[in-house]
Amino acid sequence: MRIVCVGGGPGGLFLSILLKRKNPSHQIRVIERNRPDDTFGWGVVFSDETLSNIAAADPAAYADITRAFAHWVDIDIHYRGEVLRSTGHGFSGLSRRHLLNILHAHARRLGVVLDFETEVGDLAGLGEVDLIVAADGSNSRIREQHASEFGTEIDWRPNRFTWLGTTRPFPAFTFIFKEDRHGLWRVHAYRFDDHHATFIVETTETTWRAAGLDQASEEQSVAFCERLFADELAGHRLLNNRSLWRSFPTIRNRRWSHGNIVLIGDAAHTAHFSIGSGTKLAMEDSIALAEAIEKQSTISAALEAYEAARRPVVESTQRAAETSLHWFEETERYHGRLEPIQFAASLLTRSLRITHSNLKLRDPGFVDRLDRWFAGRAANQSGVNVAAEPPPPPMFTPFKLRGLLLSNRVVVSPMCMYSAEDGMPNDWHMVHLGSRAVGGAGLVMTEMTDISPEGRISPGCAGLWSEEQALAWKRVVDFVHASSPAKIGVQLAHAGRKGSTRLMWEGIDEPLDAGNWPLISASPIPYLVHSQAPKAMDRADMDKVRDDFVRAARHADLAGFDLLEIHFAHGYLLSSFLSPLTNRRDDVYGGTLANRLRFPLEVFDAVRAVWPKDKPMSVRISATDWVPGGFDGADAVEVARALKAHGCDIVDVSTGQTTPDAKPKYGRLYQTPYSDRIRHEAGIPTMTVGNISSFADVNSILVAGRADLCVLARAHLFDPYWTRHAAVEQNYALPWPKQYCSIEGYRPRLA
Repeated sequence: MRIVCVGGGPGGLFLSILLKRKNPSHQIRVIERNRPDDTFGWGVVFSDETLSNIAAADPAAYADITRAFAHWVDIDIHYRGEVLRSTGHGFSGLSRRHLLNILHAHARRLGVVLDFETEVGDLAGLGEVDLIVAADGSNSRIREQHASEFGTEIDWRPNRFTWLGTTRPFPAFTFIFKEDRHGLWRVHAYRFDDHHATFIVETTETTWRAAGLDQASEEQSVAFCERLFADELAGHRLLNNRSLWRSFPTIRNRRWSHGNIVLIGDAAHTAHFSIGSGTKLAMEDSIALAEAIEKQSTISAALEAYEAARRPVVESTQRAAETSLHWFEETERYHGRLEPIQFAASLLTRSLRITHSNLKLRDPGFVDRLDRWFAGRAANQSGVNVAAEPPPPPMFTPFKLRGLLLSNRVVVSPMCMYSAEDGMPNDWHMVHLGSRAVGGAGLVMTEMTDISPEGRISPGCAGLWSEEQALAWKRVVDFVHASSPAKIGVQLAHAGRKGSTRLMWEGIDEPLDAGNWPLISASPIPYLVHSQAPKAMDRADMDKVRDDFVRAARHADLAGFDLLEIHFAHGYLLSSFLSPLTNRRDDVYGGTLANRLRFPLEVFDAVRAVWPKDKPMSVRISATDWVPGGFDGADAVEVARALKAHGCDIVDVSTGQTTPDAKPKYGRLYQTPYSDRIRHEAGIPTMTVGNISSFADVNSILVAGRADLCVLARAHLFDPYWTRHAAVEQNYALPWPKQYCSIEGYRPRLA
């Protein structure tokens, strides 16, 4: 085949080498606009996994590359006057220029034509070729010419960074966090040979402008950074090479090929430098594309196979990179608030690729220190001595809210069962909640429990509007208390415009065919186009709803519940006041966030006044509507601050479900960043929920300070004994009910 690679970076060069090795008859030309020794940036970094991929694809190139490597296993974190080290991470770096020279030599030996200082304008000027590879980087001209065909999306991130070098060969992958009068600065530094390191300086645009760097020359920027990081540089110099301050573009394309043109590397996708190297992704793209060309009979089939193989991997990497870049964009949230060991844990686990368990395998000493610190904090917070040798896993430390002491940090999420009759809980609720309490969770929550018959989602929803219902719930509560160390909470709600619908398995959110009841909401907007239209609440409606919440709270206390949660989320009645998408009122309950929060706070205050003072209250919120112009993160922080001021003890952080137009960004722990933000910026404890399925995730969330409790739904549906099994896997002993103890003389501890 006749193949032209436009772009002579590592991706285009490595592809040409692989294709030529597989089939020497290919006619391959690499066109590069710069000179052979020009390179922008300094070193590149590879993980051990990437190196194994390169070794399998081309042992000869791998051998030459690895001979030039600087290898390290440590990460150093400079924070508040301390240097914290974590080991066992396994990375290698080398000079980008050296890497290019190695690849140039291999390409020439194989007969690849290398054209330097050559611009590619009109692709027609390339003549008749079978394949054009756009390897021309994040500023790809080829991609730009066909942006609509590729479906290009570019998200320019707000932070500013400059890519420098230094003559100080740092002994570890080094993160530096340093504050001056202008703001907070971050450094990502790593050695790439015996005498040099990459030194990336990053900060917010506000800090960058405050320091006057928006007006500074390249030389002035270098001088500024040398003064700022003089202690860390230890007398060494910073080096520049077109080291301009830039914003990072996250690039995505809906399609990676168009006709006989294919994108690889940064032309196709970018991943933030905080989790690794664009060079790594480009070279792995080359491996996949070369394999697809070898195996497929046509170019079109090869390009489809390449994208099918690589896209899931790249998108996973981009998700991790996005999480990581957000951490660096928001480091001010943590700086000064977190103690050094927890700051380090937050940094190391930021992308979700390293968990508490994975970190324990890499660096057991660091995790032992971290767990001891966390256990000490838990002991101080709860008043319970948790001293143990070794320290307990973080998820098995106690947590206290007012007079409520939880034995561990695992919560069974409220999950609607749609199995009540006239709101009355029954044996299903006893088995569902009782089994999960015996299963080891620290707190089990009832399903959304409605304050009135007209406040139900469906005819099968449970309620607490009558004393008879309270006594039925008391049977469940008493079983939980008598048979397990678990505590039990109730979630009170009114469905609002999402009420009068079918049972979940008959059509979720679909209106009843018959037997409907009237609906109320903040504004007269139906949930679905064909849903029943609600009445906009007047003052009399508000008074009734408030009083119904108070009545249900009294019944909850009668039933013996340990915690009461009010539902401000998921588009139900109180949520409909908070979101500007569902609250179109022009009175004192609409408009500004303060006005939209007025009635929900009125309900909270009324319930808090009758709920026992030594029992905690929680509020579940949807921290974002997942709709542009809707309720979002900053609003959630303000609501959490207001709730704290009104006596709320913990915020249960969920997202979405307020409108059917929501487009959530699903993924592992996808809602936890909202909990993290609320916990730190509002200064209130949080519960986090959403795609938490492993004990590694629970421990990671806790030690990094992203939440105080972890709420699991599907994991507990799959395994009521999830918490016990997590304890066994971590070699931690939970007490068993006496009914399950067959060893003579064994006396389990139930409290």
